[in-house]
Amino acid sequence: MPLPSQPLRKLGFLTIGLFDEADPRKGHESTLEIIQLGERLGFDSAWLRHRHLQYGISSPVAVLAAASQRTTRIELGTAVIPLGWENPLRLAEDLATVDILSGGRLNPGISVGPPMHYDQVKQALYPDTADAEDFGYDRVARLLDFVRGKPATDFSGVEGFEVFSDRVQPHAPGLGRRLWYGGGSLRSAQWAGEHAMNFLTSSVVKAEESEDFAEVQLSHVRAFRAHHPDGDRARVSQGLVVIPTDSASPEQRAKYEAYAEKRLPRTATPQGPARLMFAPDLVGTSAEIAERLYAHAAFREIDEVAFALPFTFEHDDYVQILTDIATRLGPALGWQASVQHT
Repeated sequence: MPLPSQPLRKLGFLTIGLFDEADPRKGHESTLEIIQLGERLGFDSAWLRHRHLQYGISSPVAVLAAASQRTTRIELGTAVIPLGWENPLRLAEDLATVDILSGGRLNPGISVGPPMHYDQVKQALYPDTADAEDFGYDRVARLLDFVRGKPATDFSGVEGFEVFSDRVQPHAPGLGRRLWYGGGSLRSAQWAGEHAMNFLTSSVVKAEESEDFAEVQLSHVRAFRAHHPDGDRARVSQGLVVIPTDSASPEQRAKYEAYAEKRLPRTATPQGPARLMFAPDLVGTSAEIAERLYAHAAFREIDEVAFALPFTFEHDDYVQILTDIATRLGPALGWQASVQHT
């Protein structure tokens, strides 16, 4: 088995936080319990996906505010907030507030582009400005400026009994260095580097210069770092779907294998007009998964991961998967928990 260039330094996980429409609290509580479990197992970070008008977490920032009060150490991230649904100034206020509440543990991941199914939602989302909204990189730049403390207005001072600031309050020192861009294209990777962000690369990329997933992802990692002020030290986190089976029951193993098999055909060729490439889900023992990761060209370039949990499994499945990742797969990749397992 080839050795990575350096041991895995940070181990995280990503979850979508599904819930039943008839009982949404149960699903949200399950997500919070999973984050608490992640902290007990020694994970470095927990990340939430973002879903609008679906039965997944629509407000990860609010959920992470709750998680910040139930945990003390684990970093809390979003992967990712689609900025097309957000007002950058208001989002900057929310992010700064949660970062303050968490003690500086927030890692907001964001992306650009028009909202999904925009033609169907634009009248509800932007009834007066739907055709004028800019969903490009400038929207990210506005958020970066607000989070990093640049003025949002030319007015400040005292007016009557009220005191006004010209920048977003609260200001969260350090948050500007913990903003991540979730990108699947070479241009996004370059832009994120040029703007000194961190870079999230997931199990989906655009087949631009190649139809080999690992080669494409590797090119994104290198382009990002080539344009980042920190060069090779710039932070990249890889997020593949990883399902270790070491302690799984026979029924769980069968379910996991069926899940991965159903999704495998989409990994063979680029999909749709955007030519999206999907990485295969990694199912097997921790030793088998570690071997496949060490053979992955992009994995060998990074020392942080946020392994994605599958969408549709049960709470007990996530407990088993996370426990195996923390106690077996992580150590097989050279990772060391920052706390003792309990």
